[in-house]
Amino acid sequence: MLMSNISSMLKRIRRDVRESLSGTEQDFTTVRLGRAVTLLAIPMVLELLMESVFALVDVFFVARLGAAAVASVGLTESVLTLVFSIATGIAMATTAVVARRVGEKNKEAAGTAAAQAIYLGILVSIPMTLAGILYPGRIFQWMGASDEVISVGGGYCTVMLAGNVTIMLLFVINAVFRGAGDAVLAMRVLWFANILNILLDPLLIFGIGPFPEMGVTGAAVATTFSRGMGVLYQVVLLRHRRNRVPVCRRHLRLNAEVLLHTARVAVGGSLQFLIATASWLGLVRIIAVFGSPAIAGYTIAIRVIIFAILPSWGMSNAAATLVGQNLGAGKPDRAEKSVWLTGLANTVFMVFVTVTFVAFAEPIGRLFTDQAEVLPFAVDCLRYISCGYVFYAYGMVMVQAFNGAGDTYTPTVINLFCYWLFQIPLAYLLALPAGLGAQGVFVAIAVSESLIAIVAVLVFRRGRWKTRAV
Repeated sequence: MLMSNISSMLKRIRRDVRESLSGTEQDFTTVRLGRAVTLLAIPMVLELLMESVFALVDVFFVARLGAAAVASVGLTESVLTLVFSIATGIAMATTAVVARRVGEKNKEAAGTAAAQAIYLGILVSIPMTLAGILYPGRIFQWMGASDEVISVGGGYCTVMLAGNVTIMLLFVINAVFRGAGDAVLAMRVLWFANILNILLDPLLIFGIGPFPEMGVTGAAVATTFSRGMGVLYQVVLLRHRRNRVPVCRRHLRLNAEVLLHTARVAVGGSLQFLIATASWLGLVRIIAVFGSPAIAGYTIAIRVIIFAILPSWGMSNAAATLVGQNLGAGKPDRAEKSVWLTGLANTVFMVFVTVTFVAFAEPIGRLFTDQAEVLPFAVDCLRYISCGYVFYAYGMVMVQAFNGAGDTYTPTVINLFCYWLFQIPLAYLLALPAGLGAQGVFVAIAVSESLIAIVAVLVFRRGRWKTRAV
């Protein structure tokens, strides 16, 4: 009997996985919640994985051109953090609005919201485009770049910043697909763009065959062109009548009310992301007191952790879509239940991650460094921070649930309090006055992530997000 039940469960899981990658249309306001989470989370995880690949591919090939070329990529990516923050905010707002309209079974309004979100993305990309065209050298100077880096990487900076509209639109239009519950399309777009980038990068950097040798600038051209082709693919999908939220010519008329409403929700999302990102810079400044080995170990561990928890963010994004659609369908209790279920699944996964990092931190660290002075910091960072993620598994789901309900300001306040008013002061006190060194920072991160989970759960239970108008 037990073996029969296990066999049946495995068959159901295999069926759901296949269906999640095939993209069959589902009504996420009625389908079984466990199945809904699976169908949404798997393509969302793969989408997140592909978004992180762009910069990794550029660095992989550019590294063969020398340190100055790599530095230009790193500095440009630092500037692009602002673009990613704004794009993330608009994407959060877009998912919330589109999901709510889809839940209401109002595809006409969903199409209008999608079109206005695209206009918003284009509009906010203009200042960075002008900065990239007019002031690439000055931007590098502000970032502390040497003359060699400015000379080698000026073209890379210009192309990446001037073409930042491709980043904006990739984020925004994929948010439309996620809000509609069609996460598979978002995944396919990024797979397509990344494969194209992997092919073009070496051709344009090194001048292989008929292609010109453009050096580090070639990486920017390849990446921007690939993202642009990804956007073109998105537009084709949006215009298709069988798309779950088709955007037709009538939806393209400017609707100032919808555009401004999306912008207001997006401001909270952008601030939310900026606050979290900026706090990490503050932590790096504290760790820097203990030397380059501490920074190197911290950097290695953080990159490993971020990659390992991508499935958690995929599940969190699934919760956002389920909340938005079920609130739109007038099913707030089902929306709440979907969040608790997703949080439980996320916690089970994060327990596995924590056990893995605690037990195998040293072998994992050795995959990235064999330097005796760096490895202990990487090992400690993996172990301490991963302990906090057991609790934060619920926190990240709750935060995305607020975003899915269109309440981007509550997570912003939570981030401001837990990161800037608690985490950074605690990290400083533990690292320096308490004498724990860099390990004090790692402990502070684990404690603050746990605090975010507690605060988010308490606020979520109050239920005000259920009445949020979007």
